[in-house]
Amino acid sequence: MRIIQRIAVPAGLAVSLLSLSACGGIKTSTPQVNNYEEGGLGAAPAGSGSLFTLGGGGSGNAGANTNIQVNAYLWRSTLDTLSFMPLVSADPFGGVIITDWYSPPSAPGTRFKVNAYILSKTLTADAIQVSVFEQDQEGNQWVDTPADPSIASGLEDRILAHAADLQAAANNAK
Repeated sequence: MRIIQRIAVPAGLAVSLLSLSACGGIKTSTPQVNNYEEGGLGAAPAGSGSLFTLGGGGSGNAGANTNIQVNAYLWRSTLDTLSFMPLVSADPFGGVIITDWYSPPSAPGTRFKVNAYILSKTLTADAIQVSVFEQDQEGNQWVDTPADPSIASGLEDRILAHAADLQAAANNAK
């Protein structure tokens, strides 16, 4: 019985996590990422004060390169996909997003934490890496357990698909 439980619980949690991540990406308007060039990395308009630039294009910043160093569509998609989890840290210049522990309502004795790394300026499958950490509650303590690798790959797939949708929407808005 314990073996079946060890297989069924991670599989059920993987489905729960992927289902919940789909909820975070529902939008009623077109996302505003069309300030970026084809690769998703051009500069925002001067003085816009967006998340992707520091300062605002004053004459003193003429030579400074303060643009985001990762693909903007992957960045936004990763934030959207992981929005159901509490956020600990998000570094748009380094491309690192770290969540806090999250317990799915269907399994309160298990919790997950996700680290997402955006590794490239291009929108390709190897530009995103997701690491999932899992802990099970035993008594009053949380014990590390190996996370099902399909959870990380499923999140990566969802992030890539959403990023492609964001890029397509931005290209159609031009």
